[in-house]
Amino acid sequence: MTQPPNQPPQGGFGAPQDQPPQQGGGFGAPQPPPQAPPQPGYGYPQQPAPPSGPYAPPQPGPYGQPGPYAQPQQPGPYGQPQQPGPYGQPQQPGPYAQPQGYGYPPQPQYPGAPGTPPPGSGNRFKGKPALVIGAAVAALLVIGGTVFAVAGGGDDDKKPTAQKSDDPKPSASGSPINPGDGSGAGGADPENLNEGRKAGEAKVLWYKEAPDAPGDGADAPGMWITDKTAVKAAYKQLVAYNVGDGAPSWDTITFEQKICAVTPQKTADNKIVVAYMNGTSDRAECNQLQEIDLNTGAKGWTGEVEDGALFDSTASIELSITGKTLMVGRSQSGTAYDVTTGKKLFDKKKYGTACFPTAFAGGARLLVVASCDAGKTTEHDEMQELDPSTGKVKWTQKFDKGWTVEHVYSADPLVVYSTNDDKNAWNISTLTATGTFRSQVAVDEDFAPECGWGFLGGDLQACEGVAADANTLYLPTEATTGANEIVAINLADGKEKWRVKSPADESMLPMKTEGGKLVAYVQPSYDAGGRIVSIPTTGGTRTPTTLLQMPEGTVDIESGFYSKDVDWVDGRFYLSTTRLAGDTDKKEKLMLAYGK
Repeated sequence: MTQPPNQPPQGGFGAPQDQPPQQGGGFGAPQPPPQAPPQPGYGYPQQPAPPSGPYAPPQPGPYGQPGPYAQPQQPGPYGQPQQPGPYGQPQQPGPYAQPQGYGYPPQPQYPGAPGTPPPGSGNRFKGKPALVIGAAVAALLVIGGTVFAVAGGGDDDKKPTAQKSDDPKPSASGSPINPGDGSGAGGADPENLNEGRKAGEAKVLWYKEAPDAPGDGADAPGMWITDKTAVKAAYKQLVAYNVGDGAPSWDTITFEQKICAVTPQKTADNKIVVAYMNGTSDRAECNQLQEIDLNTGAKGWTGEVEDGALFDSTASIELSITGKTLMVGRSQSGTAYDVTTGKKLFDKKKYGTACFPTAFAGGARLLVVASCDAGKTTEHDEMQELDPSTGKVKWTQKFDKGWTVEHVYSADPLVVYSTNDDKNAWNISTLTATGTFRSQVAVDEDFAPECGWGFLGGDLQACEGVAADANTLYLPTEATTGANEIVAINLADGKEKWRVKSPADESMLPMKTEGGKLVAYVQPSYDAGGRIVSIPTTGGTRTPTTLLQMPEGTVDIESGFYSKDVDWVDGRFYLSTTRLAGDTDKKEKLMLAYGK
């Protein structure tokens, strides 16, 4: 559905944004919630924008916007009033007085969580494009128009115990989920979602209902599609279904406590890692790891993530896979493991005089963002690429003072999105394989990719609705009313190549490129299902061709997920929720598969 304009920022890396104190605790601390209604759209509902950041006054810069140069020193983001910690306790003092979390200020919980407003989509295109690096370096480009303390970890007695899962901690059980085809423990299918399907509309191949969740809701992170199985996490469970008919592929895995992090990526041989809590108290940590084979459900090694130094806890973590390396990110450090064995490979801790790793990204490259020299005139963010096997730094790229690295739109090619609140400016930079700046986007446009909070906090790779190939970046514009557009941007010089309008009055969002075409998702309207379209990336014709038209009969389901994950694989469209409301009287839908 069409999203409102001017959506707010979602977290950030390095310098946090001011936020009003939360009501009550963070992770797992119940408060009476205002129940937010389901929202339509491709991602999260919106919230009011927070106040601008704490950086220095703006100076004149390119594009008529303030630039990143010669700024006078101002009180930095680490001297700001402290916020409640993740357990609802007063913030503990640290050298930078920065709140806990994966490089973030205290975050509201997901939609339906107690006492907090729902997050927005994370659109921070509230200003104009500006340069993110100094004039000396920018001249070489073709321009088209917290951390509390030194990170710890590594003590021998804290290493994860990698072992085969003879220990039955995640248990296998018969699935309580109604598989939607009448063959599961949930009983006969109470609905016929294909009833009244019109000519040309896709079929609902199968659908699944969600497990029961607590009254204040639960997370349902991750969705992985192989050539055999579609796998989904929901609260304490991992469920798998045959991609063609939805029949259970293997017995549901039920963990002792709720799932708190997952690897968005899967390995080349279809393995993932799931993290779950070690208890239910406010002091419980997200530190239990389990490797899973997506095709068979076989449980591989298990491990416990070691704590870092003071304030570098595992209250929440982020997971990513690069090749055969699993990276586990804490609030100020990271630890890498061999994803096939669970053996520890290396730690990524504080480096230089005062650079603290605050976020990691995986996939084609293992990337780390660090916050450096907080409170000094040299304060800045920087990015590094690490060798995933050894942790050796391949390159380091510094961003100018005042710029916050927020998202990695693509790891290969490497496209980075950053913002400068005082300048009311954004920047999208493309970096080369050696970490040098290749180009910076200069298209003055209100772009609107959907960038959520990530799972339990910020995530460099938490953006949907953006795609890239070797030479082109594809971004959706924001639509205040009616149709939006997708803009293709040349990564060689940052200039616009072409743009195409959505074929419907609802927003069209890039998903991926395949076979020389861009695949996009057109969101549903009140009386028409969404659709999958393809757009030629070369040649002169840009007319979207419909690949799959979702039926009108499932509009309420398709548009009703509070937040959702989508994928297009082998001619099938997969749609799943990433948040369970938990307080509904009727069964929630967990996942649907559409096809011809």
